[in-house]
Amino acid sequence: MTLTVKRALSQAIPTLSQTGTDTPRLDAEVLLAHLLRQNRAWLVAHNDFLLSLEIEDQYKRLIQRRAQREPAAYIIGQREFYGLAFHVSPQTLIPRPETELLVEEALSFIQPGWRALDVGTGSGCIAITLALRAPQTSIFASDISAGALAVARQNAQQHGAAKRVRFFQADLLKGLNGPFNLIVSNPPYISIEEWATLEPDVKDYEPSLALNDGASGLKIIEKILQDTPAKLTLGGALLIEIGAGQASAALKLAQKYCPQLRFEIKQDLARRDR
Repeated sequence: MTLTVKRALSQAIPTLSQTGTDTPRLDAEVLLAHLLRQNRAWLVAHNDFLLSLEIEDQYKRLIQRRAQREPAAYIIGQREFYGLAFHVSPQTLIPRPETELLVEEALSFIQPGWRALDVGTGSGCIAITLALRAPQTSIFASDISAGALAVARQNAQQHGAAKRVRFFQADLLKGLNGPFNLIVSNPPYISIEEWATLEPDVKDYEPSLALNDGASGLKIIEKILQDTPAKLTLGGALLIEIGAGQASAALKLAQKYCPQLRFEIKQDLARRDR
């Protein structure tokens, strides 16, 4: 006997709850909606819909993968960011909602004709969003990972921004021809000590290169700040996402390497320094 949507979810949610994940219902719904090529609202409206035996079997396998703490975004191969669906893979960081604040800030600064650089682009979500929201700008994006750049180019193609964003394989700002009016980055800022305490969803699956700087959490931020004066135009803006609790140390580094700039700390929706 095949399962209905309601029954399938009622079996999957307790399975995921036992694994320690914080979002068992959301994960169960996202995975089933993905298989049915529907949205989560459709599941609610069609909870008596009968699953085929093939879908039922596939769903059980996806639930088992999530039960092993593989992120749902990697399982379905995408994550929404700023209202757009972006391909993600274990080569890229999964976009976080707090990084949307970085995009909001960038859009508040950016002006027509500006050259903007996204350092450590990963999936390309920041650069591509800027290209779509600020079409009169020139967008550049760098990443040290060839695998991440392949995903970013795929996303640019999907969203019609392939001709708007120029991608470069580079170690942060090294070798890039400036100057840029805007430099934006969501760099690795998790310390080696903090990395050991992270949930397995992050620690065991997401690329450590994109999250953990192998040191205090400020190593990559410091490198970006060191190279910024030679790459940023007069009157330009530098925006860097930082970890909660890093504001004081990050400001000291900024004032050391970029004394010509005025710096301000912004908070995310949870009132954490970002």
